[in-house]
Amino acid sequence: MKIPRGIAADTADLVRPKEIAMHDIIIIGAGVIGASVARALSAYEAKTIVLEKNHDVCEETSKANSGIVHAGYDAHPGTNKAKYNLRGSRMMAAFCHEHQIPYRNNGSLVLAFAEEDLPKLEALRAQGTQNGVAGLRILTAEEAKRLEPNLNSEVRGALLAPTGGIVDPFELTIAQAEIAAVNGVEFSFDTLVSGIHPIPDGYRVSTDRGVYEAKIVVNCAGVRADELNNMVSSRKLSITPRKGEYCLFDKQVGTLVDHTIFQLPTQFGKGVLVTPTAEGNLLIGPTAFDIDDKNDVSTTAEGLAEVVKKAKQSVVSVPTGFVITAFAGLRATEKGGDFVIGEAPDAKGFYNAAGIESPGLTSAPAIGDDLAVQITEALHVSLKSAPLCKRPPVVRFESMSFDDKAAAIRRDPAFGKIVCRCELVTAAEILDAIRRPLGATTIDGIKRRSRAGSGRCQGGFCSPRVMHLLATECGLDPRDIAKYDQHSTLLVGFDKDDL
Repeated sequence: MKIPRGIAADTADLVRPKEIAMHDIIIIGAGVIGASVARALSAYEAKTIVLEKNHDVCEETSKANSGIVHAGYDAHPGTNKAKYNLRGSRMMAAFCHEHQIPYRNNGSLVLAFAEEDLPKLEALRAQGTQNGVAGLRILTAEEAKRLEPNLNSEVRGALLAPTGGIVDPFELTIAQAEIAAVNGVEFSFDTLVSGIHPIPDGYRVSTDRGVYEAKIVVNCAGVRADELNNMVSSRKLSITPRKGEYCLFDKQVGTLVDHTIFQLPTQFGKGVLVTPTAEGNLLIGPTAFDIDDKNDVSTTAEGLAEVVKKAKQSVVSVPTGFVITAFAGLRATEKGGDFVIGEAPDAKGFYNAAGIESPGLTSAPAIGDDLAVQITEALHVSLKSAPLCKRPPVVRFESMSFDDKAAAIRRDPAFGKIVCRCELVTAAEILDAIRRPLGATTIDGIKRRSRAGSGRCQGGFCSPRVMHLLATECGLDPRDIAKYDQHSTLLVGFDKDDL
């Protein structure tokens, strides 16, 4: 699928350029929030475009996410976090089932390690009940250990939240972007917004790939959402990036725990968790350090050591020999401490989805639905008469029965060619990841859509084969194939080239 890349224009002059891209709605950012808004708006009769500075959807905070579907006990009653967390959590199971997104309702536990902390569990339970969370229950240490035999012996009690779950954060983002694309929303990647200027009938958005105009702008720019808001509104936002580092483990130890295991939260968040993932791995993290650099997603020896140390407070043994990768992400922590959702009070037609930190992933589909209603009411546009087209079905060879695998190979011999041994991903699935709406054009794009490269060897075996399929299918020189953007190409030449 061809991805629109914008229209060249002079962005320095606010006089209307000769060539300009006109839309009803511009969404800035293609993480899980931007994708959710785009998916919801695609149901309406409006011309919508998503501008994303990266080469693909799900390239920043949304790709470095724990994938937890929070039950909703942690958010203070009356806040946007509490409102959207509860709504998102309630809709997640059906939403994921409908759109083929890996999800499991595994429940969560919050642990207390001292008798004097037990009242804090009760306070969380009371707060969650006030928020509308169902089924919250305080467990004794013995009850908690019956549920999770590998808990640390120092546990004195736990809060059980049976409505908690886990989801694939990549698929949650990609699926919604695909739904938006097949229903008419445009996407312009590698498009960095440099300015937003009010005009009589909306806004002019300047980018490094051209100029766009729209009646409505939706700010879903993650850690940079404050910068965009502050271009048009006197109600200034201030976002501090909060770095979180994680360790991901091989599926061999994915059953160390069944529930998502939290510790009592602090002012910096919900602490280091231990959880299975929706794909069957084990995940621990994150740290929580406020930093200044909005591009710093490096991991550190000190940070990862802290993750392991704190995880050991929750479980008997952390199997560090099975760590397959470590990563870090940045949470958009707004100084007001809450999600900033809706039209800026002094900038008509400019809508924020800013300060979206945890529980942002859980809240995303609900935020998308809510903003779509607000925006389309302001535009006076109606729902499309035809129902939304579904995203193309996703086929996972690994999860098929033996007979279904045999039938798939007879139907398409590419299913008989294993590309990724760790995750049992076939050439047919790689090709599908490339050919899908908003199809992958990078190695990481293939990884997030098919899981090729997600296993124990982290692409050591399959990367050359993935590169070959990308180059062949897209008609590219293998030296132009990148890990994630134009600055991350892997090859510099061919063997036996003249030096």
